[in-house]
Amino acid sequence: MGELVITPNLKWALGITIGIYVVLIYALSLWARYKIRNSEDYVVAGRRLPLSLAWATLLATWFGAGTMLAAADEVARGGLHRAALDPFGAGVCLLLAGIFFASKLWRMKLLTLCDFFARRFGRFAEVTSACLMVPSYFGWVAAQFVALAGMLNLFFGLPMTAGIVLVALVGTGYTLLGGMWSVTLTDALQILLVAIGLVALAYEALFQLGGGSLGAGWDRLIGSLPPESLQPVDVQSLAGFYVWLTAFLIGALGNIPGQDLMQRIFAAKSARVARWACLLAGAAYLLLAMFPLLLGLVAKSLFLEDFQRAVLPALAHLFLQPVFAIIFVVALLSAVLSTIDSAILSPAVVLAQNVILRIKPTLPQLATNQVAVVVIAAASLGMALAGETAYSLLEDAYELTLVGLFVPLVFGLFSGWGGSSAAIAAMVVGGGLWALHYVGEHLWNWEYFLQPLLPSWLHVPSTIPITLAALACYAIMGWITRHTRHRITSDEQQNLVTISSDGSAHA
Repeated sequence: MGELVITPNLKWALGITIGIYVVLIYALSLWARYKIRNSEDYVVAGRRLPLSLAWATLLATWFGAGTMLAAADEVARGGLHRAALDPFGAGVCLLLAGIFFASKLWRMKLLTLCDFFARRFGRFAEVTSACLMVPSYFGWVAAQFVALAGMLNLFFGLPMTAGIVLVALVGTGYTLLGGMWSVTLTDALQILLVAIGLVALAYEALFQLGGGSLGAGWDRLIGSLPPESLQPVDVQSLAGFYVWLTAFLIGALGNIPGQDLMQRIFAAKSARVARWACLLAGAAYLLLAMFPLLLGLVAKSLFLEDFQRAVLPALAHLFLQPVFAIIFVVALLSAVLSTIDSAILSPAVVLAQNVILRIKPTLPQLATNQVAVVVIAAASLGMALAGETAYSLLEDAYELTLVGLFVPLVFGLFSGWGGSSAAIAAMVVGGGLWALHYVGEHLWNWEYFLQPLLPSWLHVPSTIPITLAALACYAIMGWITRHTRHRITSDEQQNLVTISSDGSAHA
């Protein structure tokens, strides 16, 4: 693929452009600061987001480094079926949220999703859900810090440690200034830049592949790839399909009980706006995400298995003129920052509202939320500085929301079945089994010892079985609770009959 050569002039132009961009997002954040009067303004933008901003911030939050970088790399290495988690699953998640969840949850006037668990299942369920939700963001934030620092290292030679700290300071700073208003306004700018950069790169790639014709470029691309690379679903084997299905369900269902999604639903100005924001963002996400997938296929066609660095920066270097290359790098920067601000703010408000303020409710709410932003950013920064091994251990922790929170959310929202004990049992069993499997796989490496003893079909992801175990626990505890309550009620009625038939007792 050749080495990426950054001329001094290009480096200066890129540095100045990035500087102007950072000044602009800070100017927007300072302006947004004047909209902050209380914690509701800071956490959910005062529930005043119109449809234009609500769907834009949802789209920008979803369209981060995972879609721009990881999805393109995965498709380049393995074909379209490697996009099961993101964008296919993540896009379907937004559509499902709009169809089934957004309106009902918006009408409850919540600040966090853990508030729902508090209202439906009680205080202990609220705290338990917060303990599952907050850690699920640490590895995600740390990975964004490292990804953006890697770009700064590539283009400017900035040491990784300095880059990670710089990225953390920039992302935390404007999030801290204006909370959800800052995030929303900067997201709207960032997703516009992302769209421009992706369309420009995809156009140039096909145009140059086709020798000046987009149609010829498309035909050349499709003709150069093996048919299995173009299959969006892995149907080569049952085990392969199961892996694909697990990744898809993690993306489609695991993100629903996430604060980053729900915070934007709660920030909409009406239930209708919340619903349509999810639907529009989901459709736009699936459409816009086709460009990174297309570029991943272009890389697979051109470079075969020779992937020594991220696909999209390499393609930008190969196909784009310097001016467009600068635009694309700023688009990548925008995509990562739009993920960082949301990934910091979402667990911070859960930590503040559902943990700290529950322990000490006399604390000022707005200041507590701002302090929590710093705490989450500092913890994620520490994880990023500790090295890839540290943050990668929690990078897959987003599965926690699926295995621990999806079942009680669905039952609690759509039925009266099950109470506090059922919800807590599902959370504890789902989260506990996930933690046990994760520690065994990544720290104890038990699969290395068990592999010779187990049939090959057992070496598959455990997310679906763990979620089903949480479902079974919820159903069993719900039945036990209802049966016990019914028996107590029957005993009380029997006692009343006995007392009534006894004249002296009745008197």
